[in-house]
Amino acid sequence: MKKEYIIFTDLDGSLLNHEDYSFDEAKEMLGFIQAQKIPLIYTTSKTRKECEILQQEMKITGPFIVENGAAIYYPDREMELLGVEHSEIKAFIGSIADEFKINYFSNMKIEEIMEYTLFEYEQAAYAKSRDFSEPFLIHDERRLTELEVLAEAQGMKILKGGRFYHCVGIDQDKGMAVERAMKHFEGYTSIGLGDNYNDIAMLNVVNIPVLIPHHEGKYIDFSLEGLHKASHKGSKGWNSALKGILSA
Repeated sequence: MKKEYIIFTDLDGSLLNHEDYSFDEAKEMLGFIQAQKIPLIYTTSKTRKECEILQQEMKITGPFIVENGAAIYYPDREMELLGVEHSEIKAFIGSIADEFKINYFSNMKIEEIMEYTLFEYEQAAYAKSRDFSEPFLIHDERRLTELEVLAEAQGMKILKGGRFYHCVGIDQDKGMAVERAMKHFEGYTSIGLGDNYNDIAMLNVVNIPVLIPHHEGKYIDFSLEGLHKASHKGSKGWNSALKGILSA
């Protein structure tokens, strides 16, 4: 009997190149996935609007997971919430921003987000408009452990992404969201692709985990039985890794 696959993928640094957000080098396998009707579910720190735009550009439909596992959006517009509302997270980060020298999205001008991300104005505006998380930069990373303790006391936690840290609800991560989404795809063999520390929870729960080198061309410090390692970073590595798995 033919295996039914489902793919959960990180976006920035994985399906999308870190430097220019291009997915050109992944178009071969995107076309194959569409032709084979394999579900492709974004599992990302990006917002709902950013995901909707990318789905249109890639000509795919289906559920997607936003803001590091905070919520799952389904094609019928139903939403499954795992995280907490942005207002709570913003209030917490705002209350300790001066003490920890934190620069966070809600407090940044759109032009500043453009500088950090290299987004165009509209893209940066969509990235700034959060529902369940707060991306931030911290001046002294040695204070992260202290910050994590404070966040936990407020029912939140800190995740490390490719460009930013993210403050999110304590009862969410990409792995929890993948497990929740998989209840709608029983019997499918799950593939997960990611390049950074906030992808580890996802890689731990899928049947076939794929680690992509991050934007500097190196792998994060992570090992797991059965872990596949892509030979290239970004969309090129994403494409070649999937090609090897799906043609096996």
